[in-house]
Amino acid sequence: MKFRNLLTICCGLMLTLTATAQTDYFFPEGSRFDPSIPSPEKYLGYPIGTMHTRHDAIVGYMRELARVSDRAKLDTIGETYEHRQLVVLTVTSPSNLNNLDVIRNDHLELVDPSKHIEDYADHKSIVLLGYNVHGNEPSSSEAAMLTAYYYVAGLHNEVTNALDEAVLMIDPAFNPDGRDRHTTWANAYKADPLVSDPSDAEHNEAWPGGRTNHYWYDLNRDWLPLAHVESQARIDFYHKWYPNVVTDFHEMGTNSTYFFEPTKPYGSENPVVPRDNYDGLNNLFAGYFHEALDEIGSLYFTKESYDNSYPGYGSTYPDIHGALGLVFEQASSRGHLQDSRMGKVAFAFTIKNHLTSSMATVRASVAEKNTLLAHMENYFESAYKEGQQAGGGWVFGDPSDDGRNQAFIDLLLRHQIKTVALNEDISLGGKTFKRGKAFYVPNTQKQYRMVRTMFEKVTTFYDSIFYDASSWTAALSYNMPYSRYTGKNDLTGPELQRGDLLGTYESVLKSNYAYLIEWDEYYAPKALYYLLEKGLYVNSAFKKFGIETTEGVKDFGYGTLMIPVGRQEVNADLVKAYVEEATELAGIKAYSVETGFSTSGIDLGSGNFQTIEKPRVLMLIGPGTSSYEAGEVWHLLDSKVGMPVTKVWTDNANRIDWSKYNTLVLVSGNYSSLGENTLDRMKQWVREGGTVITIRSATSWAVSSKFVNEKFGERPERDTPERMDYVTAGDFRGSNAIGGSMYMADVDITHPLAFGYTSRELPVYRNHSIFLAPSSDPFSTVVKYTESPLLGGYVNQENLEALGGTASLIVSGIGRGNVIMFADNPNFRGMWYGTNKLFLNAIFLGRMAR
Repeated sequence: MKFRNLLTICCGLMLTLTATAQTDYFFPEGSRFDPSIPSPEKYLGYPIGTMHTRHDAIVGYMRELARVSDRAKLDTIGETYEHRQLVVLTVTSPSNLNNLDVIRNDHLELVDPSKHIEDYADHKSIVLLGYNVHGNEPSSSEAAMLTAYYYVAGLHNEVTNALDEAVLMIDPAFNPDGRDRHTTWANAYKADPLVSDPSDAEHNEAWPGGRTNHYWYDLNRDWLPLAHVESQARIDFYHKWYPNVVTDFHEMGTNSTYFFEPTKPYGSENPVVPRDNYDGLNNLFAGYFHEALDEIGSLYFTKESYDNSYPGYGSTYPDIHGALGLVFEQASSRGHLQDSRMGKVAFAFTIKNHLTSSMATVRASVAEKNTLLAHMENYFESAYKEGQQAGGGWVFGDPSDDGRNQAFIDLLLRHQIKTVALNEDISLGGKTFKRGKAFYVPNTQKQYRMVRTMFEKVTTFYDSIFYDASSWTAALSYNMPYSRYTGKNDLTGPELQRGDLLGTYESVLKSNYAYLIEWDEYYAPKALYYLLEKGLYVNSAFKKFGIETTEGVKDFGYGTLMIPVGRQEVNADLVKAYVEEATELAGIKAYSVETGFSTSGIDLGSGNFQTIEKPRVLMLIGPGTSSYEAGEVWHLLDSKVGMPVTKVWTDNANRIDWSKYNTLVLVSGNYSSLGENTLDRMKQWVREGGTVITIRSATSWAVSSKFVNEKFGERPERDTPERMDYVTAGDFRGSNAIGGSMYMADVDITHPLAFGYTSRELPVYRNHSIFLAPSSDPFSTVVKYTESPLLGGYVNQENLEALGGTASLIVSGIGRGNVIMFADNPNFRGMWYGTNKLFLNAIFLGRMAR
């Protein structure tokens, strides 16, 4: 008994020493903490860095801090697809916490160009500490808990002074779903003793990995597109506060060190952000970071590799809103301990570096408060003045697609861009914009620089190397007709609010003959799938026609859906009910007709109406395939169509019962590993009438493997000097890449894969070097690059010349089936509403594409 008691005492002492050692390891010398506030170790039951912490435990710890302290409050700002909470812990002095509404209202005066603040003494520095947008870069969420503890429990002067002068908002995990996917993996493969060998399973998670969210999207690219619920919730919170400083913590390769801003000068900077952000604030804060990291002996680098150009980054978006966005990169342990070229990288060490930068960020934000506040105030004042000087604005609107119009308006409004209804008809740039179907974004507004981001095309660059996209014009990605307005007339109609975006659904009158739904509408596929799921027969118009509807004579275009009443296997009342439900679900309109006799074009009984087969879609996923593209397909069909897609691992492809499916989607990947037998069966399935849809490198595989009888276009040749300096190799080779730019293509709007388009001009996005030759069949090249196609972004002259006239989308027949080949990704980042229709046509009409 005495021995057991002694053992218990010794164990207790060891735990105490471990906790004390952790405090000494992570926090600066002289830090003092309120003993009534639990440390992360005490709450979790293990020292930080010894396990990967689940998101629910992180939220639980934040909730406990808010419960026991008068310095903190926890807000739930949303939830993920997997119903994990998105939370923000606000930490400040008790008096500030009781006065948050006043502080916020005072702070918002900084972003109001009509206000001028004489004295910043009573204003606070608003600091948003954001962590873990890439789920398998886990150290920062652990650092978030330590940061929260430091400022909630800290008793020393640095902490109390910071809380008097600043409001800290700690968002511990931008991507909870991805984090928990990686956390489960790392903890499941953790060994005792730890295995640091990089080949160990702990350091090599399975496809798709934890980097991305539920739909396998990179949320650090979603601050601009706002395709996902996590980003939408975060942006709503962002614009509630307009923080002065925003952090974005990441991890990189294990053999690296640590990165903090400034990023690569000039070439990596966003063209609308004023230079005082890069030359002033970035360098000012860098002094605090290097001092803090020097103090703990950590190696680091700056001004290389990473960029701040793409506005969808978590570190760039704040720059375009008068704040200082900061990206940090830590060499990853990708588990608990991993070998590197300079020794072992421990999880605790990676956490310590991010904690050190978090504390340095707060230190700088407090010390430079007046500089930050003046920068934000001047930023919005200058933006407004620049907008005034630019004059006019941008007119946009597609007269045939209210759904896409409203989606684009919703994006603008989420970004707080003032948008109004157009108050008169106007012709601009060869386009006619009609009141009621067109809209206007004035340049004279505080969000002028975001207006430029949405509408301007940029083709001139300081550098030719890009970490990510070099073009992001949102209006092009939505295939939105738009023009710059420079006139003097006031085009301003009623200002739009998100609550105004209600779709165009109207109850349809009952018909005993047929209903018509226009295929021009973005959400028409959602209505179509609903009708097919209910067992109705739906036909697609392969030629245009006009007909008398209950609302008068109306013209209908290619792809118009026709639902005959008398040919259904249910009665007329149920047909009407299904049509009502489908159009209400999709937010679109149906038309009732009582005759099949057209006023022009084909009659409703014509053979040029073809019956649509319900899609039964299979998509191969797993190692060797692009999780990003697979996620984009999955998300599109889930969220925009409401249609299931069967996801099968490539390892199980030999077990597929092909008779259950009529459509196969192959995202980027090399499918030769499927094996000869599986590929032969797949090809036989196509001959029997199946449809294969290939995207990007899957298209390249289909051509190079002779799965289809198509050809590549001629690859460009670039003159290369006989000898060049080694140091220039990276830049020279990088300038040959096509790293994300936008191009104009010509689309055959009479082809079933292009039904619903009303203009032959179609912007496409390209981030690869696959040159696809047009089909030898003159009717099978659906989308083709124009001869001088560049719209925005960087591409070298040799690539541009070679690209003109090549194919973006072709159809290749095999027996009774089709292979529909996209050279480009029509679903890129959930933002390309303009080319989504091509992919959805391939899904619904691909079997009729030849």
